Amino acid sequence: MIGVTWLVVADGGRARVFKTPGLALDLQEIEDLINTEFTGTMLTEKDREKFARRVASYVEDGRLHQRYDRLRIVIEPKFLGMVKANLSEETRRLIFEQVSEDLSTLNARQLEARLKRE
Repeated sequence: MIGVTWLVVADGGRARVFKTPGLALDLQEIEDLINTEFTGTMLTEKDREKFARRVASYVEDGRLHQRYDRLRIVIEPKFLGMVKANLSEETRRLIFEQVSEDLSTLNARQLEARLKRE
């Protein structure tokens, strides 16, 4: 069985979830979560923490429903800690690659190219 890998690419304002067969980089976007908690033009720390819980909840739900076998995360540094703090130990064990960088503005093909270089 090839299995399914989820790639989560996020910053404090947006998180995109892609799936791919096995470890290949043939990304198919399955979810685009937007942080709707903007207060004016800036996100507060509280807004970011609430969004981190939402992103983590989505990833946890995917694991519980066996929608993926492995997890690859590419999240800007400060937000990465927030998201991981809200993941269960079971989900954290599925993380096989972690990139602490903000690549959230890249499209799927740009992400594929960037991750192939890593």
